[in-house]
Amino acid sequence: MTTFNNRVYGAAVIKSINSNYNADFSGQPRKLPNGTVYATDKALKYSIRNYWKDALGEKVFYFKSLSEEMSPRTLDETYNLHFGKFNGKDKSPELRLEVLSNILKCIDVRLFGGTYAGKTNISIHGTCQITHGLNKFVENVIYSEQIMSPFRNSNEASAESTMTTLGSQSRLQEGHYVHHFSVNPKNIEDDTQRVKGEGVTESDIAKLKEGLRKGATYYDSAAKAGTENELLLWVQLKPESKAVLPSFVSLIGINEEREIDLSSVSTLLADTQIKNEIERIEIYYNKSNTKVLNEPAGAVFSEL
Repeated sequence: MTTFNNRVYGAAVIKSINSNYNADFSGQPRKLPNGTVYATDKALKYSIRNYWKDALGEKVFYFKSLSEEMSPRTLDETYNLHFGKFNGKDKSPELRLEVLSNILKCIDVRLFGGTYAGKTNISIHGTCQITHGLNKFVENVIYSEQIMSPFRNSNEASAESTMTTLGSQSRLQEGHYVHHFSVNPKNIEDDTQRVKGEGVTESDIAKLKEGLRKGATYYDSAAKAGTENELLLWVQLKPESKAVLPSFVSLIGINEEREIDLSSVSTLLADTQIKNEIERIEIYYNKSNTKVLNEPAGAVFSEL
């Protein structure tokens, strides 16, 4: 397989209508102190991992699985599930190399990295780094509604023990979350050389793009119904480029008409010093339901 050597900067926009893309532990959409709704990088990574695992049949390591007793597996149990029993002695250099070699066979580890803190300790700096996503829509309207369970309260001491229980669920009326991401294959270069691996391949990058384009839409649950991939911007630098680009989160605007404005991104990429470092620009969205303004010059368009 061909090794991928380019660095990439980009943005993934996730649309959420009457949905809860990333809830906190109280069930509410996450909010910054100023009231802006946001989502962690873990929300986007989870949707991508789920897509790789279920839609593409890839081996994904950092993903919840249940034992025969219906309890979540530990880190070491997950390793045993995928790779069998450990051969090296606990905490030994041989065991570290064994675990490193095996988990790098999983696409999510090669691309997102991870920390292994079980029979041995390993930290892998992932090729793809994703930021928190900010809702760039002009409103941050959250609403809650009561829902009824078909089962009664099991607490006999409660005055409502003969009544069915009530709960609540919260949704964001409309959001357009912008995640910035970067790709740097050199992040895992040392680790792959230690185990004589091949690093990140062109095939890995194609699957990363596919996950960034389809993962959120593919993951359909009651809470996340209405959450969909809206746009992917991919700016690939030349292999020898040393350019560093700023986060696209602050450069992408979404107006009251739900139009995605890339004018600030286009201005940045048109700068002579940056323009000469770019190999290609790709932009993915569905023209039937998404309006994009001021696309970067020379961008290659494709449907999501």
